[in-house]
Amino acid sequence: MKKIEAIIKPFKLDEVKEALQEVGLQGITVTEAKGFGRQKGHTELYRGAEYVVDFLPKVKIEVVVTDAQADKAIEAIRNAAQTGRIGDGKIFVYTIEQAIRIRTSETGDDAI
Repeated sequence: MKKIEAIIKPFKLDEVKEALQEVGLQGITVTEAKGFGRQKGHTELYRGAEYVVDFLPKVKIEVVVTDAQADKAIEAIRNAAQTGRIGDGKIFVYTIEQAIRIRTSETGDDAI
């Protein structure tokens, strides 16, 4: 099993969700996040004072998939989240040792 974690622009969330549903994934976890990478934020003017906005709004998506679904899910996220501009985000892939569905005690791929 793999855990796919993607940091994307907030306005791309619906497109990514739909793309994941199209490849057959059922559940995702979404968290609002703030951060910066190469973008390094930007400068804004507020009441005559200039200040730097270091942390930009982002969305973190987490999904756990079977090994067989991983490549399709990664490709779906990449295609849906890409704008071609700086700040599109990152995708991280982790190996999951065990998954357990609390309600039924199913384990492994069955728990996903």
